[in-house]
Amino acid sequence: MKFKRQRSQEVSVDLTPLIDVVFLLLIFFMVSTTFTRESHLKVDLPEASGDAAESQASQVDVVITADGQYAVNDRVLVNNQKQTLQKAVEEISDGDSKLPFIITADGQTPHEYVVRAMDVAGHLGFVKLSITTQRAAEDK
Repeated sequence: MKFKRQRSQEVSVDLTPLIDVVFLLLIFFMVSTTFTRESHLKVDLPEASGDAAESQASQVDVVITADGQYAVNDRVLVNNQKQTLQKAVEEISDGDSKLPFIITADGQTPHEYVVRAMDVAGHLGFVKLSITTQRAAEDK
């Protein structure tokens, strides 16, 4: 019996299905990826300019030192408690909450003392609240 000899076929890998799979994966990742666009708010803060406001004869001026000591209209208070500050402001204003309430604090003052002065102004009904600052060295 004589069998026909089989021809040896050339071994090759068909790349077409492989390329199709790669493209499908690429499309899958492109569609499923969430593109995050980080948005930041750009805020241009206003700068103070102009002349200093004229000092009114009747106003409540609270000065706070770096260690939290209060002075109301150049009168130093015995302690830095809220009740003491409130009584001193009531005496100076005579119950008139329409007077300007000006807070001047040292740059190293803890925030607690400034908020305490603002709280006293709010409890007494002052609506004209101002916080003073110092101009930067290059502005002078």
